[in-house]
Amino acid sequence: MQTAIPFHFFRGGTSRGPYFNRADLPEDRDALAQVLLSVLGSGDALNIDGLGGGAAVTTKVAMLSRSDDPDADVDYFFAQVSVLDRTVDFKPTCGNILSAVGPAAVEMGLVRPVGDVTRIRVLSTNTGARIEAIVQTPDRTVKYDGDAAIDGVPGTAAPIYLNFMDVVGSTCGSLLPTGNLRDVIDGVEVTCMDVAMPMVIARAADFGLTGYETAEELDANRAFYARMEPIRIEAGKRMGMGDVSGSVTPKFGLLAPARQGGTVTARYFMPKSCHPTMAVTGSQCLASCVLTPGTVAIGLFTPPSGMPAVVIIEHPSGTIDVTVDYENGADGFVLRSAGLLRTARLLARGEVFVPKTVWQG
Repeated sequence: MQTAIPFHFFRGGTSRGPYFNRADLPEDRDALAQVLLSVLGSGDALNIDGLGGGAAVTTKVAMLSRSDDPDADVDYFFAQVSVLDRTVDFKPTCGNILSAVGPAAVEMGLVRPVGDVTRIRVLSTNTGARIEAIVQTPDRTVKYDGDAAIDGVPGTAAPIYLNFMDVVGSTCGSLLPTGNLRDVIDGVEVTCMDVAMPMVIARAADFGLTGYETAEELDANRAFYARMEPIRIEAGKRMGMGDVSGSVTPKFGLLAPARQGGTVTARYFMPKSCHPTMAVTGSQCLASCVLTPGTVAIGLFTPPSGMPAVVIIEHPSGTIDVTVDYENGADGFVLRSAGLLRTARLLARGEVFVPKTVWQG
């Protein structure tokens, strides 16, 4: 016997996974983790007994509900399920999965579309961040086809615009959780920053890398990971996050000069593997690092002109543009908002099954 759970299966940005109505899942966090491990098939490199795709970008889960917050329409609760070691991390959020939260909320009946364009106010319950998702809804249905393209996804689709607010210090409580623009850990200079996602950011050259390596080349370089992980763990302690050895946050990022006409080149780690493209949340943190004077990004780029500034981050599969409304004043870097263009597509919907021994339902 098995328990059936309604779900929608979306590609959101450059990630994908199941989207649930939170009411259809167990309230208890431990029971919820066991259900999600079963749904994704965690514990096998291919996730052969679940919906996962054998990579961190395909073992992600979104859980939605109508919000009780007067300034939000939908609560978005995210879970990162591991591919192999049967763990679930409820601490971070994911901006790529967020890309499909607006469409999913409409498909689930949590939000009623209004006109050709529907603005959906999303509250990320993992971090407290607030996001406006602008979704194309002609004839009061979600439009998925269109001319918008994002690197890392083949073809084109309807644009989804995401405007992020209240993302500075969303996890650690401040822009610079250690109180420093730069720290030195194990002989490597890093900037510890919390914008949308807490990150530890370093220069690729300080690890003997060019910064232009492919994700596959970096993942094969286990000596790099062996050096990077202790730095990430120590940085997590200094950022007030405690022992992060079992957590996917803070994430790690490497910077290098751009070579394809962008602002800067970056590699983003999840943290046990290199992201094949770029995380939406991570792109905001990296863009903020670039725009903040005195960080490890100094000397790697030519400052973007205009306001708001467009920071073009080159990643393994292309580029991602982050539009940043900010100021550098007496109080340092102040982020007003960060905007990105993403796409999403509904891939399937129906019921996913877990054994009754996992959850009775």
